[in-house]
Amino acid sequence: MAEAEGAGWPPPGFAESDRLIEVTLDDADLPAPTPEMQQERKVALFDLLENNAFALPPRSGREAPAGPYRLHLAMRERRLVFDITTQSREKIAEFHLSLTPFRPVVKDYFQICDAYFDAVRNLPPSRIEAIDMGRRGIHDEGARLVMERLEGKVRMDRMTARRLFTLICALAGRS
Repeated sequence: MAEAEGAGWPPPGFAESDRLIEVTLDDADLPAPTPEMQQERKVALFDLLENNAFALPPRSGREAPAGPYRLHLAMRERRLVFDITTQSREKIAEFHLSLTPFRPVVKDYFQICDAYFDAVRNLPPSRIEAIDMGRRGIHDEGARLVMERLEGKVRMDRMTARRLFTLICALAGRS
């Protein structure tokens, strides 16, 4: 949200309709998240829907369907699925991504989150701040990877990618 504040919204290169209005996760077959991870997921979903820049570029000479969009994230056959529909729920795109490139960053994300949640309970604010800086670094790396893997398929701003990375971690789980 901070990226949008003062910078004007939508970000340059995005129309007012280039956004997500709904994001759902297919997590029915996953183990229940810890309360801390459930809170991370809720915050990521809330922040994502509050402020996001998300658009489909033209492909194969065809004009891209205009937003706003609905996004359903799922895991199928060990692949991450982005299922995108229009506001009226007309299917417009589906992308399947291998989780292999995400695995090291997801592993680091869970490790730093565990350290952060433990620090919040047991350490002074100065130590929590240092761990939180590391957590932000992992989110930045995850966002870069999300944007890289979806290049040519989806355009988004960095904050949208950061929040999507948190949701990808929720689906990928601890591996």
